[in-house]
Amino acid sequence: MPGQPLPALRDLVDDLRNGTRGLLDYINATCDHVDACEPEVAALLPEPGRRERLEAEARDLLARYPDSAARPPLFGVLMGVKDLFHVTGFETRAGSALPPHWFAGDEGPVIQALRAAGALMLGKTVATEFAFADPGPTRNPHHLEHTPGGSSSGSAAAVAAGYCPLALGTQTIGSIARPASYCGVTGFKPTYGRLSTAGCVPFSASVDHVGFFVSKLDDVDVVARCLWSDWGNIEPAHSGAAAKRVGVPTGAFLAQADNVMVGAFESWLDALRAAGYTVIETDLFPDWDDWVELHYDLIAAEMAAYHRPWFAACAAQYQSASRALIERGEAVSAERLAEARAGQLTLRERVEQQRLSQELCAWVTPSATGPAPHGLASTGNPRMNLPWSYTGLPTVTVPLPDRSDAGLPLGVQWVGGWAEDERLIQTARRAEASLRA
Repeated sequence: MPGQPLPALRDLVDDLRNGTRGLLDYINATCDHVDACEPEVAALLPEPGRRERLEAEARDLLARYPDSAARPPLFGVLMGVKDLFHVTGFETRAGSALPPHWFAGDEGPVIQALRAAGALMLGKTVATEFAFADPGPTRNPHHLEHTPGGSSSGSAAAVAAGYCPLALGTQTIGSIARPASYCGVTGFKPTYGRLSTAGCVPFSASVDHVGFFVSKLDDVDVVARCLWSDWGNIEPAHSGAAAKRVGVPTGAFLAQADNVMVGAFESWLDALRAAGYTVIETDLFPDWDDWVELHYDLIAAEMAAYHRPWFAACAAQYQSASRALIERGEAVSAERLAEARAGQLTLRERVEQQRLSQELCAWVTPSATGPAPHGLASTGNPRMNLPWSYTGLPTVTVPLPDRSDAGLPLGVQWVGGWAEDERLIQTARRAEASLRA
């Protein structure tokens, strides 16, 4: 179902910029692929005239940049955009049946930066309702009877299906890392606040992250340089023994993963050890259930506050999971909300202190509790990602070598230090290179 694998984003960019691959040919080949696969995958919101719009935008881009040497870094690259972002010329529905004009707004700096870099909008990608748990129609391209995960369902599936080499997502619990794991792609969630959430429909302002999906880990740098002018201006990650010391949170946290995931993860850790890495196991969250409840109270209360005027008028039009979370949020006291917000820093300091005291280059964990569940009624369990969203620490998910018996992908999640996004990517890339050696 995914079709022909996409080339690395950097190779595609080079080919489009220098004309080795014609931009209009690329547009039409992609539209043909979408037309063939989309009736089953359903990663994109329907758009009449998509091909004609893209052809016109491609011609305009070619006219603006006739000199290949002057072409911007993402010249002509197609991107998917989660239907939580405002994009000029497109409605923002946020996965909901509520009137889209309620959620209208201007494009934010992330969309503007990618457009300025030459990226073209393939289309809006399917999201769960208000980025929580009520799924849309999207299927996993690797096995159509399984979920792609959520809430960035369509973005992960669009990259996995070969529609586009880049797609935007958001994460408030596990909405980038988990679908990346289920769909076998790379998902990057930067440090909280590193990418602006302006121009997105809010879920929980204290926790919402903007990130993106690409097909390969090496492509993260290509996109990041278009989003941050200072990307890469940081000292090398680690040196000496610390460069090869990773931490694994065990206890109740790791116990959430099923046997398939644990087996694949442990095989990967064995390969890391064989490549010279030291693996340090730590029960990082002995009070795990308490943090889970704090996180859910925080996001519920903030979601309820944002939706209060609309929910009061038409609660019945909300889907069941969204409605239940808002009702939970309405019952959260001001004192409990303050405790939940304060807990973010408390837990972050614990995690960081443990990482530094044990001289770890990163934490590594499964990206999900297992492979993508069968059926489309649920987007799966996000709790392997919850502490990293709650604390705001950066994560990147990459596919594991092993798959489930059904051929479904599995992912590993790298977690870095606060505001050490570049170092995290360096660390993950260095490990991948060691494993290939």
